[in-house]
Formats: sequence, C-alpha cells, structure tokens
Amino acid sequence: MTWKRVATAVVLIPFVVGLVVWGSTALLALAVALVTLLALFEYFALGEAIGHRAYRFWTAACALMLIFLQWFARVEPTFGLPQRLTVHREIDYFFGISPTVPDVFFMFVLGIAVLTLATKRPLVEALPAAGISASGLILIAFPLSYAVRLHGWPLQGPSLLLFAMVIIWVGDTAGYFVGRSIGKHALAPHLSPKKTWEGTVASFLGSLLVAVIFARFMTVPLAHLLGMAAVGNVAGQVGDLLESAYKRSAGIKDSGSILPGHGGVLDRIDALILAIPVVWYYWLVIYAPGS
Repeated sequence: MTWKRVATAVVLIPFVVGLVVWGSTALLALAVALVTLLALFEYFALGEAIGHRAYRFWTAACALMLIFLQWFARVEPTFGLPQRLTVHREIDYFFGISPTVPDVFFMFVLGIAVLTLATKRPLVEALPAAGISASGLILIAFPLSYAVRLHGWPLQGPSLLLFAMVIIWVGDTAGYFVGRSIGKHALAPHLSPKKTWEGTVASFLGSLLVAVIFARFMTVPLAHLLGMAAVGNVAGQVGDLLESAYKRSAGIKDSGSILPGHGGVLDRIDALILAIPVVWYYWLVIYAPGS
C-alpha cells in the first residue's frame, strides 16, 4: 500500500505544483471546481450509505457558483480598466447588482425549498436530503473555494497557496511515517485508530520546517510563516479527523478508490479543506500586507 501512495504522489504533486505556480487563477479555479465536484459526490455517497440522499445537482451547481464568485472577488478588481469596463458591469446589467457569496447561499436555500416541495420524494427524506445537501456545500465546497481566493491574491497568491498545500503534504507525510514507526499513544481511537500523538507532533514540526524553508523564497517574515504553518497544520489535522468522523458515521473505510493508495479525492484533500481558508484568514486578518 505504501508504494501505491508514493507512486500516486509522484505523479500528482508535480502536476499540482505546476498548476499553482504557473497557471492562471482562472485555470486554477477550473481545477478546484473539478476537485470540488469529485469530493462533493464522494461526500454524498457517504450520506447515501446511511439513507441520506442529497439534491446532488443543485448543490453542485451552487458549489460551482461559489468557486466562480471567489475567483471574481479577487480577480475582477485587478483588471484596472478605465471606468471599470469589466465583466462587473455586464453582471450589474443583467442582475441589477453584483452577486456575492452570501447570495449563492440564499439561492441555495430557495432551491432547496423548491426541490423539497416540488419533487416526489417520500416526505421522510425531506430533512435528511436538505441536511446532507447543505452540509456538503458548507463543509466541502465553501472552504475549498478559498483556494481560488488565496491564489488570486496579487503577486504572492500562488506562493501562498503552494505554502498552504506543502505544509499539509509534509505534515501528513511526517505524521504517517513517524506514527507507523514509533507511534504508541492513540490520538483519537474512536475516530482514527491509527493516528497517534507521536505522529501528530511530527506532523506539526514538519509544517514548521516548511515555513523555515519557504522563508528563503517569500518576502514574508519568518514569524508569520511559522504562525500560518502552525494554525494551518492544526486546522489540517482537525479536517483529517473530521472526515474520519464522516466515514465512521457512514460505516465506510475510504470515501472512494480513484487515487491508488490514498482512497478517494475527499480522503486526499480532507486536511486542505480547513487548512486553506485558515491560512487565508491568517494572511488577511493578522498579516494583511498592504490591505
């Protein structure tokens, strides 16, 4: 199983790094949209295992709108054209206002209301369907959309997103191998029996090491990189345990099988789901360069 994990990582990591570093934010948004849809449908499969059938396509449509608006929120103001001759004015023309992320959530609620009342599903499914659909949008799609927001930050965005990813990759790798080698004290046996405190500490230290290395290439004080690495790693480990709770609830070992040695897409990105928005908010609220 270990060789499969390594082989999958060797194939995927260079592709992802190239996309983040050299790809445009629009291209990155398309990739995030694909990953989000795959993760969402795996999440819905977990729900179906316990009889909770989501409104899949409406939730997926709202997820794509969230990703578009996260791209729009960061990229549109940077065009800098005279009199704001941008897509902003075209959207204003058709909708009267520029849509925002809260607007998507309101549209989602309206759609759920229509689907609940108009479809012929048994009434016993009404509450579970609304619940699994809303939780998928809030717990999977919404936090993942911040990858687009982070990448779109002027100048340093790609480096920031790569940093958020690498602290998780290195932390996961350190935690995995240290936990397997010397781990003896279970971290959360009711959620993930193989996770240990030794692996958790190794993961945290691995993320801090990434901050030290990135300090040589980014114009960000080391103290802030260490801060982002620390909170990002903790958020990532929480996200990992959270997905374990979902799978335990559904009685399923892996969310999917699309990635050899890693399981499903949701298994691979569970830590990033929380780590990326936490890094974004640290950058925006605590460091906030020039904002």
